[in-house]
Amino acid sequence: MNRLSYFKELLKKAPENPMVHYSLAQEYYKVKDYENAIRHIEEYLRRQEDEGAVYRLLAKCYEELGEFSKAVEVLEKGIEQALKYNHPSMAEEYRQWIEELRSMSF
Repeated sequence: MNRLSYFKELLKKAPENPMVHYSLAQEYYKVKDYENAIRHIEEYLRRQEDEGAVYRLLAKCYEELGEFSKAVEVLEKGIEQALKYNHPSMAEEYRQWIEELRSMSF
């Protein structure tokens, strides 16, 4: 059983567990199924507040889909969370990424 199948089975047993949704999102991202990755990240965020790291994965999904303005929105939220939880280097990484995205035409 591969990791994606494993987490799908685990979701049946623990649909309310935010970490299962987070793990599924990571596995869907690896197989370039960005829509499902986004769906599970959003489900994770409905169940648990994140310190900022999940916004990196969510922004990557939107970037891969060519939705650059949505990626910027996600990174701005990631900056808020990173600063709230005292992760200034993460916030700075996201700021730089936003500048790169804004320099692209979208």
